Amino acid sequence: MAGTDGVRDGRDGDVRYAGDGAAGGVWGPPAPEAEERWFRVLLYAGFFLLLGSSLTRFLMRHTDDGRAPWVVALALLLAALYVAETAPRTRTGSSRRVWLGAVVAVWIALVFLAPSFAWCSIPLFYLSLRTLRPPAAAALITLLTAVAVVAQLRLAGRFDLDLLLAPPAVSAIAVAVFVQMDRQTQRQRRLIADLVRTRRELAATERREGTLAERQRLSMEIHDTLAQGLSSQQMLLQAADRVWDGEPETARRHVRAATAIAEHNLAEARRFVHDLAPADLAQGGGVEEALRALAARESTGGLDVRCHVDGAPDRPLPGRVESALVRIAQGALANVREHSGAGTAALTLTYLDDQVVLDVADDGRGFDPAAALADTGGVRGHGLPAIRTRAAQLGGTLTVESAPGEGTVLSAAIPLGPAPAPYPSSSPSSPSPA
Repeated sequence: MAGTDGVRDGRDGDVRYAGDGAAGGVWGPPAPEAEERWFRVLLYAGFFLLLGSSLTRFLMRHTDDGRAPWVVALALLLAALYVAETAPRTRTGSSRRVWLGAVVAVWIALVFLAPSFAWCSIPLFYLSLRTLRPPAAAALITLLTAVAVVAQLRLAGRFDLDLLLAPPAVSAIAVAVFVQMDRQTQRQRRLIADLVRTRRELAATERREGTLAERQRLSMEIHDTLAQGLSSQQMLLQAADRVWDGEPETARRHVRAATAIAEHNLAEARRFVHDLAPADLAQGGGVEEALRALAARESTGGLDVRCHVDGAPDRPLPGRVESALVRIAQGALANVREHSGAGTAALTLTYLDDQVVLDVADDGRGFDPAAALADTGGVRGHGLPAIRTRAAQLGGTLTVESAPGEGTVLSAAIPLGPAPAPYPSSSPSSPSPA
């Protein structure tokens, strides 16, 4: 019993277990959890069965005894006190100890008058263990056992070794059962508390991961759409400002192009907030038309973008793949416009048997990919990591080939699942099964 896991409350002697919201334990007050109610019902039934059988035995054998009224009165008082355990006022530390003392005093007086009531001590062991500190509970159980031994020897009228050893043995077994059951209950409570805590931590982790994933999605969408559009608008407006006085018609053309880009950016912003497909795909025509529209829109401010499609798909591409290809092209062209200083760029969409490949090439100043990764701790800006993430989300890969003064070629390969097998059609010439 000394090995119970608990932290004692010094104010009232109760023990509260870690991870357990209610007071309980071998040395604490009874906890009203559902898993203990059946045990409490059994204790009540056992106590009243012992009390009733002892009272019946006494009345059958001592009908004319003058002690009968006192025995009946004490038995009824003991039953009333035992039932009073469920009252809220008896559940606190000091009130519960007073109540237990009254129960024990009435029981001792009853045993003094009628030794057959000694067996009612077994349920009192449980009350002692649930109410008192370990030393006090051990002392009280010893007292109850001693009273039971003396009562049984008085009832027998002679010395009997069995009557001397039987009550301590029964006491030890009963205490061991109570302690073991209580420890098992506490272990189950701790396991349930750990499970609940783990589930809460898992839910919190999933929420954090979901928040980070959504934040990453929005950052990639902003980089590939709004940032690219704002960069194009800035270049067009700067060009319009330079020729505003000398070539007003050219300046107006630049302003109209910037306005068109702003309208497209607004549509893109509304769509990616709701996690919808790119606006170019929403117009119909598939990924090829979307890439051609993107190339035409980006062919401004001294940058000429061309689009070429090699091959044809044997089945429609999944929507996620089409969206990823358009976003990858947008991000790559944003990098071309912002960093490369290129005059021409090319989008090449190639359909292979098991994958689709998008190449974005430019004739800009180029760079050393390895040196750029080393200088920035493994990340070059935001565009390439976003493109690599988009490809990786679909099981694809990203390859960057570049060198200073030689331009850049970015290649994103996204695998495609196997095509479904054609449904076998029956024909007059096909052999029929035997």
